[in-house]
Amino acid sequence: MQKEFTYLGRLLAVICLAVLTDTCLGSFRNENTGMQSVREPAAVQGAREPAAVQSAREPIVIQVSQTPGESGKELSGTLQLAGSASMEKLSDAWAESFMEKYPNVRVTVEYIGSGGGIAAAVSGSADIGNSSRSVKEEEKAEGAVENLVALDGIAICVDSSNSVGNLTKQQLSDIYTGVVRNWSELGGSDTPMVVMGREAGSGTRLSFEEALELENKCDYANELNSTGAVMAKVAVTPGAIGYVSADIVDDSVSVLSLDGTAPTAENIRAGTYPLRQPFVMVTKGDIEEQDELIRAWFDYVYSEEGQNIAAQTGLVRIY
Repeated sequence: MQKEFTYLGRLLAVICLAVLTDTCLGSFRNENTGMQSVREPAAVQGAREPAAVQSAREPIVIQVSQTPGESGKELSGTLQLAGSASMEKLSDAWAESFMEKYPNVRVTVEYIGSGGGIAAAVSGSADIGNSSRSVKEEEKAEGAVENLVALDGIAICVDSSNSVGNLTKQQLSDIYTGVVRNWSELGGSDTPMVVMGREAGSGTRLSFEEALELENKCDYANELNSTGAVMAKVAVTPGAIGYVSADIVDDSVSVLSLDGTAPTAENIRAGTYPLRQPFVMVTKGDIEEQDELIRAWFDYVYSEEGQNIAAQTGLVRIY
């Protein structure tokens, strides 16, 4: 009986030892498993990352405005134009429209003649020089660059009572050199001619005289300092004749045809009307070398809107 108890005691001890061993091994396995890093699903990882980290990993997208001229609203400053009085109507129209487009910009225009405008652009006293003639070689040598912006006809006007409606180029030359002095010699009334033109230095005068090969040969009764002044004087002077920019002509005077051709936009562009002049905006150096404001001005002048304004003022667009 004693042996049996001994056997049972031993068996019980073995069982307790086995249970204890299994418990210890399980605890050991759990501890080792806890020491290993556990990979969570990517979605969980991302959800647990700080917002700043997530943002840094995302691609940067820059929004670019596709609205034309949007950046132009930031343009500011003063743009100074000076030069040809014949370009007054066009310059004023462009200046007003440009300032509406860019309200922080101020455009000023001074009318001092084509030569004065070119000199101002070269000296830097103006940003742009307006000229109703081409730039001379000596002006180009000083840095003046010619930028054609429109074409204009030179209209020959007489007072509205004059019955003559057409002249040949030769007859016009004879009038301005004093060979012909009375309208009766050309089929008109017995009225002395009063020959009017622009002042020395005027681009319109130079273009007119060059077209007729009359440089320094004209015999003027009156030399006036603007195209508007010439037209106004002709309108109230019997027997008067003068040349003016075609874009300013109104019904206060009569406009003559030359060799049977009227100074219409179509004839001026085609070159069938013999008297025309370039409207030029002069810069010192090429447009690409100018500051942002001047470049923006020329972008506008050469735009569809800018050229439409030129046409609306009675000029011939360059394209």
